[in-house]
Amino acid sequence: MKENNQMTKVKKTMVKMKIRNELARQCMGEIIGTFVLLLFGCAAGAQIKTSNETKGQFLSANLAFSIGVMSAMYLSIGVSGAHLNPAVSLSFCILGDLPWYKLLPYSLSQILGAYLASGLVYFVYYDAIMEYSGGVLTVTGPNETASIFATYPTEFVSIQSSFLDQVVGTAMLLLCILPLNDKRNWPAPSALLPPIVAAVVLGISVSMSANCGAAINPARDLGPRLFTFTAGWGVEVFTSYNYFFWVPLVAPMVGGVVGTLLYLVFIQWHLPDEPEEVTGNPEDMEKNDPKYKEAMEGPIFKVAAL
Repeated sequence: MKENNQMTKVKKTMVKMKIRNELARQCMGEIIGTFVLLLFGCAAGAQIKTSNETKGQFLSANLAFSIGVMSAMYLSIGVSGAHLNPAVSLSFCILGDLPWYKLLPYSLSQILGAYLASGLVYFVYYDAIMEYSGGVLTVTGPNETASIFATYPTEFVSIQSSFLDQVVGTAMLLLCILPLNDKRNWPAPSALLPPIVAAVVLGISVSMSANCGAAINPARDLGPRLFTFTAGWGVEVFTSYNYFFWVPLVAPMVGGVVGTLLYLVFIQWHLPDEPEEVTGNPEDMEKNDPKYKEAMEGPIFKVAAL
């Protein structure tokens, strides 16, 4: 009896704690989802950087981010849709799948989740970061550690090339994931969406990271960049590389729109309409079809008009 009473109390407590506001629940889903995504990715970056690539290399970080995408989607897709990316949220607003008033709360939640994940990675790898950097947190130089968290361009890459890089990468992301949930196209089974999206992210990461890190996600870059700004790296995280910081913030949003429009113009608008629900006896309906009557009453073979 005591155990039953305790279980009842626990259930009552859970009911009381349940958040009724839909948007609040969705924001919580985006926070924890983006947190998991960045925890995987930034932790891999810290391990690679502080070990001088003896405990991981380029592919390790890309795999970690991809597994983070998959895990985060499984975690939060039932609550918020697992956008995890303001560019994806903007795309869904354009498509009418997300109300426009939710775009800002979703985006802020994603940035917050990325910020919190960066903080946890910093504390987990604090000793290693300090040992590697000599206790001096810098954005440039041989012992820089800012790239553990945010993305930065290769020194010879211009702002223009970086912008184009991020537009193309994010456009590819949206162009490849939008068909997965389109019932008029060839949708993927819902349970397989996370690994398929993760594979798309991995493909983009291993092919388009050389210029400026393949952020393709404003929250993935801005959240960690804000953390490094507040944790001791200073204003240089915004001013370095000719004020590069705005590129992974703006270009993915542009790329998301481009990818969405490409999918609409080249694919979605030309797909056949969804079949209407059929009622009645299929055989009777088939016999009443004019094409059926023509086939039965007309010649067996027809020669096409030239």
